[in-house]
Amino acid sequence: MQYWLLKSEPAAFGIDDLERVGREPWDGIRNYQARNFIRDRMQPGDLAFFYHSNAKPPGITGMMRIASGARPDSTAFDPKAYHYDPKSNPENPRWYLMDVEFVRKLKRFISLNELRHYPELKRHAAGAQRGSLVDYASDFCAVDVYSRSGKSAMTVLSLLAGTIIHTLLENL
Repeated sequence: MQYWLLKSEPAAFGIDDLERVGREPWDGIRNYQARNFIRDRMQPGDLAFFYHSNAKPPGITGMMRIASGARPDSTAFDPKAYHYDPKSNPENPRWYLMDVEFVRKLKRFISLNELRHYPELKRHAAGAQRGSLVDYASDFCAVDVYSRSGKSAMTVLSLLAGTIIHTLLENL
């Protein structure tokens, strides 16, 4: 099992929205490295931490599970869709999505500032943006993704970092 950190702006789509709908396509990702992770590495059953970005304060608010394999992101084919990409088509899709399903909210929100206090998570990943969670988590591979939907990024966690955070969350 792999651990993922999926970030979304709570005003666009937050943990409360995922709890309400139960399962949701994670669409609108327009970054090639993120696409490759979705297409090639994410597996149904992997766990993901739901991180509220662009929030005051940002942090982990819940857990979700990867609920499907990758499939083409149809928003890329629709000229009326916000995530339309004229270079993508159904015969040769450029962008992919996967479904996620709600697992649970945390009993207590874990802010980015709190995560910074765990020494086991304090290792700067090469190429990570300063000030991002990636600065403070061991062996994260960051993928910052521009998405107008607010589902804005994903991060692959190393098994060590994912296990540390999962252990922390088991107590919350």
